[in-house]
Amino acid sequence: MTRPSRVVLLASCAFLAATAAMAVELPSRIGLAIADPGRPADDRALDDSRHVAEVLAFADIRPGDKVVDLMPGKGYYTRLFSKLAGPDGKVYALQPAEMDKAAPKGLQSLRSFAGTPAYANVVVLVQPVSAMSVPEKVDVIWTSQNYHDLHDPFMGSPDIAKVDAALFNALKPHGTLIVLDHAAAAGSGVSHTDDLHRIDPATVKAELTAAGFHYEGESDALRNPADTHTLGIRDPSIRSHTDRFILKFTKP
Repeated sequence: MTRPSRVVLLASCAFLAATAAMAVELPSRIGLAIADPGRPADDRALDDSRHVAEVLAFADIRPGDKVVDLMPGKGYYTRLFSKLAGPDGKVYALQPAEMDKAAPKGLQSLRSFAGTPAYANVVVLVQPVSAMSVPEKVDVIWTSQNYHDLHDPFMGSPDIAKVDAALFNALKPHGTLIVLDHAAAAGSGVSHTDDLHRIDPATVKAELTAAGFHYEGESDALRNPADTHTLGIRDPSIRSHTDRFILKFTKP
């Protein structure tokens, strides 16, 4: 092999090695969590509509974090958070008892993988919504597409101020609360939480800042200006593509 050929080959090898290193670095924790082979096919099918990489980047869950996945459904985000928090972290999948009665399949799904070797850091908690608590102070509380339910009759129409105070108390100082939910029309407050399953983001901000949280900002990863806010979230014409807000709050 001539010297120029060897130089080209060495340069090519160096480039490929650097590219391989970047391929590991760029997806990093988020990419590896999304690529987790333990995630069900049904979860993977939701990734595009949920803009999962952008949303997880906004959540910013880090190795060692203690996380509450509040009202976790079947565990779509619970599995992802488990991988992001890692073996030194913990994920509490907290299901209100009232919601379990309304949607028992979610709890069945959670219990099928929580505490298994692949998700050893996941713990399922089932508690009355008015008495929610976690065994330790946590770094992040996350709730996705369910905060509006806290205002509804099937949840017992709990005192939202007490619920938000419990969330505030569960966080460490400087901990983060993230609320992802379906947007209702501006000014509608909580009038469509039960029929359309939507809530005015301004109302969420007002409730949580009244509880002592500091509003940090919003991600527009799931916003959809074409949504008229007049249809229920399960309407076939808008399902999985509703206008969704993601608000971030911190505990001072």
